Formats: sequence, structure tokens, C-alpha cells
Amino acid sequence: MNERPDAVSRNIKRTCVWAALASAFAVLTVTLPTAATPRQAAATQAPAAAGTGAGQAASGQAGSGQGGNLPMPVDEIIRRFAQHESDFKVARENYTYSQEVLIQEPDQDGGEYRLESEIVFTPQGKRYENVTYAPPSTLHRIMLTPEDTKDLENIQPFVLTTEDLPKYDVKFTGREKIDEVNTYVFQVAPKHIEKNQRYFQGTIWVDDHDLAVVKSDGKAVPDIKENLFPRFVTYRENIEGSFWFPTYTHADDDLHFKTGDVRIRMTVRYKNYKRFGSTIKLGPSRQVDTPANPPAAPQK
Repeated sequence: MNERPDAVSRNIKRTCVWAALASAFAVLTVTLPTAATPRQAAATQAPAAAGTGAGQAASGQAGSGQGGNLPMPVDEIIRRFAQHESDFKVARENYTYSQEVLIQEPDQDGGEYRLESEIVFTPQGKRYENVTYAPPSTLHRIMLTPEDTKDLENIQPFVLTTEDLPKYDVKFTGREKIDEVNTYVFQVAPKHIEKNQRYFQGTIWVDDHDLAVVKSDGKAVPDIKENLFPRFVTYRENIEGSFWFPTYTHADDDLHFKTGDVRIRMTVRYKNYKRFGSTIKLGPSRQVDTPANPPAAPQK
């Protein structure tokens, strides 16, 4: 990566954080299912520690055994929630939404990036992004990379589908109640890193009723030399039926570059979900609150 001319004198190495946000969100589709009574959003507790709980391991679709007092083998839980994620991925392509993005360099001399837009359809059914607010960026310590584009599309709103499951090792670590939602907790990591591919590594929480991912906490991998990526938390909310979809993503992390640390803070809010041609009434569902104590930044 090249340095910005105005940053060379301060020996600030340009890094990665978030790429081509407008185009990324244009293809990032977050959706809702059809009618049912909304359930409460996933909670904002800190993630369970790895290696706790039953510790039942599964690799992709393989594996066997029970993880304590579970209603079915761990393999079957993984198979079912992955299938549910596949169904969700298909369904979300029929929905629109609005988004608010804020990326900050919270240091004293840092800048920020703001973007507000709507992902909508033409009358002919073609999805496009309508940018409603995009003031000039004042970021000067970071730059955006193609990897960030992929992460915004696929990693931050992580969906672990049946098709992607063989790429990951999935380890059951226990059960946890967050807010009023009983969940299964899994550690997820890629089996192999393929060139030019992006992966999620971290923890996911799966609702034990809908077998849907309701929260994810981790980072995009791999880091690529000085192209580094922050840890983030994404919360999903159950609006209708059994589908949970992202409503809030937050990152507050230090990226450790050879020339020094750069702190990054990012917030993305997704709202106003509509099925193409109709409006979804949200009813009593609530937006996820910001965690009181964001997860600590991982060591790089």
C-alpha cells in the first residue's frame, strides 16, 4: 500500500479499514422474513470464553456426539442452523433497507467518514443504492482497500451457510443466555486460507429456538502485511418469523502497524426494512443498544 503524500512527513503508514463503502453496501443485502410475531433483539453481553462449556467440536458438516443436555447432536444443530442461514441469504435478496455509516479516527487529530443511503429497487426490480448524505471524508490516517469491500459485503454481516460450512471449523463451546434469548455458542475459524478469499474468525451465538445466528464477534482474516482489519461485533434482530438480520455493527480497535498504532472506530446501523413492493411494520421489536463495555481489542 502507498502512503498518502500528506502523511509521509509524519511517517504514518496507510492502512486498511473500510473499503468502497457505497458500492459495498449496494450489494450487502439485509433482509426480513414474512409475517410472524417479532421477538426481542439479541443481547449485548461480552462473548463467552473459548474452550468453556461442553467443548464439543465439529468440523464443517462432520463430527458427532452430544454437548451436554442438548436436544440433538451438535452436528445436527450445526447442520440445521447452516441450512437456516442459507434460507436467510436467499430471502434477504428481496428486501431493501437504509443504512447509516460512521467511521472515525478518534485521536485528537483524526477525521471521519459518513455515509447515509438507501438500498432500493427500480420498478423493474433492479436493486441500486441511493445516497442521501455523503459529506467529504476527512479521514487522513487510513485508506480503503478492496478487502474492506468484501468484508462489508460478507464478513461483518456474517452468514454461515450450508455452502460455506465446509470451509470452517466450528466448535461448540457451551450455552449462554443473552437478554431473553437462549443460545448455543460456537467458535468459528477457517480451515484453510485461500488466496484472495476473505473469512470470519471469532464467536457466533445461535438462538436455540430458531437456530439462527443472532450475534457475531470476531474479525475478518487474513491480515495482509500492513493491510490490517479491526475486531467487530454485529448484532441481529428478529423482526418477523424465524429470520434474524443485522441491525447494528460496531468496531473500536487499535490496528498495530510497524510505524505505530492507529485506532479505528466504526458504527453501522441498518433500519427501515421493506420487502420489495411492500412495507414491513416493525411492531414492538427494538434496536440493539450499544454495549456498555465493548469487547477488548485483540492482540495482533
